[in-house]
Amino acid sequence: MESNGRDDPKGPVLHIVVVGFHHKKGCQVEFSYPPLMPDEGHDSNLLPEEWKYLPFLALPDGAHNFTEDTVYFHLPPLGEDMKCVYGVSCYRQIEAKALKVRQADVTRETVQKSVCVLSRVPLFGLLQAKLQLITHAYFEEKDFSQISILKELYDHMNGSLRGSTLEGSQVYLGLSPRDLILHFQHKVLILFKLILLEKKVLFYVSPVNRLVGALMTVLSLFPGMMEHGLVDSSHYRPKGSVSEDPSLVESVSGAEDTEVDTYLLKPPSRTSPDSSESDWETLDPSVLEESPEKKEAAEGKDAELPDAFDPEPGVPITVQPLPANGQGGVVQGLVSGLEEDQYGLPLPIFTKGYLCMPYMALQQHHLLSDVTVRGFVAGATNILFRQQRHLSDAIVEVEEALVHIQDLELRKTLNLTTADLRFADYLVKHVTENRDDVFLDGTGWEGGDEWIRAQFTLYLHSLLSSALQQDNERLLADYGAPFVAAWKITHNYRVWYSNKHPAMAAITPGHPFQGQYSVADVKLRLSHSVQNSERGKKIGNAMMTTSRSVVQTGKAVGQSVGGALTSAKSAMSSWFSTLAQPAAVAAPEYVEAATEVQP
Repeated sequence: MESNGRDDPKGPVLHIVVVGFHHKKGCQVEFSYPPLMPDEGHDSNLLPEEWKYLPFLALPDGAHNFTEDTVYFHLPPLGEDMKCVYGVSCYRQIEAKALKVRQADVTRETVQKSVCVLSRVPLFGLLQAKLQLITHAYFEEKDFSQISILKELYDHMNGSLRGSTLEGSQVYLGLSPRDLILHFQHKVLILFKLILLEKKVLFYVSPVNRLVGALMTVLSLFPGMMEHGLVDSSHYRPKGSVSEDPSLVESVSGAEDTEVDTYLLKPPSRTSPDSSESDWETLDPSVLEESPEKKEAAEGKDAELPDAFDPEPGVPITVQPLPANGQGGVVQGLVSGLEEDQYGLPLPIFTKGYLCMPYMALQQHHLLSDVTVRGFVAGATNILFRQQRHLSDAIVEVEEALVHIQDLELRKTLNLTTADLRFADYLVKHVTENRDDVFLDGTGWEGGDEWIRAQFTLYLHSLLSSALQQDNERLLADYGAPFVAAWKITHNYRVWYSNKHPAMAAITPGHPFQGQYSVADVKLRLSHSVQNSERGKKIGNAMMTTSRSVVQTGKAVGQSVGGALTSAKSAMSSWFSTLAQPAAVAAPEYVEAATEVQP
């Protein structure tokens, strides 16, 4: 097994790496097997230029606040023949006095280290489960020179994972859409639509394991995304040197030196326009002058898309072949380059400069305004990322389950329609039922994780099928006309539309929850508004106060309670009728309800 794992360059695990915090040098690689640099030893601190942020990703910012944590991260490829490298890191902190062998460079009261796996395959949960056990055993030795266990881990992982397919439950191990919906409720659908629009979405919470869990669970709702949709998600160019960025000079000394004044990260030198559609609104002019190469890359990228894809798609240009084995399996996409199923999924969202960074180190902050980065879904724990709101279209506060969107037009675009609210309510009701017993014995389906992913697959299939129909305005209105208009000019839609996917003929067009409006929809939208906006909560409180007053007044003057309530209902009928409309045309005061905006 040892020789198989070590000699086969195509093994799923590339390296086992130990990152430590040095009191003078900060975060650095202390051990790698096989060596990260082929001409260096396993104890070399040297790194490939493309992986210069590895120490800061593996040993996260603010790690000293926790005794242990887990990080998922992505690294860019080292060569043209490679794709995204997936990292899983297990961090631990122990007291220095507990060490059996205390090396000379251990000068602080605690020792902070991370053991991480760099892999070709996105089996985050599976890698984490194996890595946590070995990390625990490695720390229990209390002698970090005992590296044989790490070499054995490398050989074991390459032996046990060899031949593993990116299918089934092992890809989703540790990711729970059920918990996500319990926490975010209907806002999960807003996050889903934000990513379809390829917006700049920043997730924020601490510790890192909660952050990466929430972010990757959202991505797992996109069919095929975890398995095949992230291979091009980390193609970024690192800065020439961290020390060249004056905004971060004071912030790179290591895991314990995390307090940096806000002024170190420059705000934009001009006011952003009202619309968030511009790719340039977040850029500081100095960024544009960073290097001629970046200018050429950005200009080439912007000039490339209109030639390759018509902004107003016409007839698809080619037919995507079905897999040789029929309806199952995947084939190489003719345009996207991704491994696609018969429906053309996963959508090529994380391609052409749209990044996925489950955890983003402070040293990578420049990527948020890099001209070669057209968008991102990123996770951060440092408050400085949250304070720089102008660099993101949406900030997701995981702890409070809030989605902050400042741009009014984008908020209107993402406002959930009545059909969307029915869909979200359907999910929430099934998840919140007391079904713990059936999930424990493995017999649960409705309301479970696989069931939830199946519902989002149906939602996306139906959206794609509706987009293919002639005279489809009525069908697409249930998804929100502003949303559909914005989605149709995204890179992922134009690439998908450029191929015919014959299997789509079996999908029934139309929103899964389309239909005539009813009193139930009025109640649903009212509940949605009252529960999820400050204004709605005030209206709800006012209604309760009014109701109590009507009852009390009715009793005082001898009027029947029913008559009083009828009068109140008549006075408010116009307001209810407004709520019953599709969200796309609802009154402006209810727009903020869907996105938990804090103006």
